[in-house]
Amino acid sequence: MTYLFYQKGITMLETLVVVAIIGILVMIVSPGFSDIRETQVLKNTLEDITSSLHSAQSQSLASVDSSEYGVHFKSDQVIIFKGKIFAEGAIDNKVINVVYPASISNVTLGGVSASSGNLYFERLSGAPSKIGTITVLTPSSTKIITISATGATSVN
Repeated sequence: MTYLFYQKGITMLETLVVVAIIGILVMIVSPGFSDIRETQVLKNTLEDITSSLHSAQSQSLASVDSSEYGVHFKSDQVIIFKGKIFAEGAIDNKVINVVYPASISNVTLGGVSASSGNLYFERLSGAPSKIGTITVLTPSSTKIITISATGATSVN
């Protein structure tokens, strides 16, 4: 009888070692990926909000449909609306959803702090009806968008 000094294939022990190593690597790397995702969601939310403000201001300055345009803020949505008064569900509303885990936690416009609020831009000057701040947060970070009297925005 001849015995083979080696056998082809892998053993169950080798398979378990490889699976354990892959599991350890996934546990080490996955928190980093969630932090990167959270940071990107925050950046995108800030861009969406400032873009919405600029869009409403531009439409007001251009007198699109001979109207003013404004922005309404909710914890999970930013809505561009037509006119001086926000109407929920209006056909002209453009809804931009805030992606989890980001949310709008506080809106301070015209000195009034609330969980939601709105402002509009004057047709000829582009000036906002209210100045103030919008606070955007994620579990690990908070950013504040400031709206000036000219309608310019800044993020800190």
